[in-house]
Amino acid sequence: MNSLERARFDALLHEVLAAIPPALQELIEEMPVVVEDEPSREILIEMGEDPDAPDAAESLCGLHTGVAFTEQSVESSGELPSEVRLFRRGIIAEAGGWEGADADDRVHEQIWITLLHEIGHQYGLDEDDLEELGYQ
Repeated sequence: MNSLERARFDALLHEVLAAIPPALQELIEEMPVVVEDEPSREILIEMGEDPDAPDAAESLCGLHTGVAFTEQSVESSGELPSEVRLFRRGIIAEAGGWEGADADDRVHEQIWITLLHEIGHQYGLDEDDLEELGYQ
């Protein structure tokens, strides 16, 4: 991924973040959103992906780490805060790439879907719940 593609992606991400409702804005202020080109080898292995596969870097759009609100207790204090990771290459691939007049719209939509999917995990939603809501 080159610097122009990163800048294009990041501009779309800023548009998505600016459009998030105020209640979710507050959550994002408490929960970092980390943006990387692709998941690390360790993350791919942890997620059950083959890190040596040709398309491994595009196999993951996002990742939520931490303790969901529904699982937090007084015993959770002292743990690192939850965070969301967004992976540029996976999101762009899922959106169909940068080709076409509607590429920015498709990537924007996939950023939105991925971000809401990962935020959903913070609220205790599992993959089935998120698929039912259309965030899969």
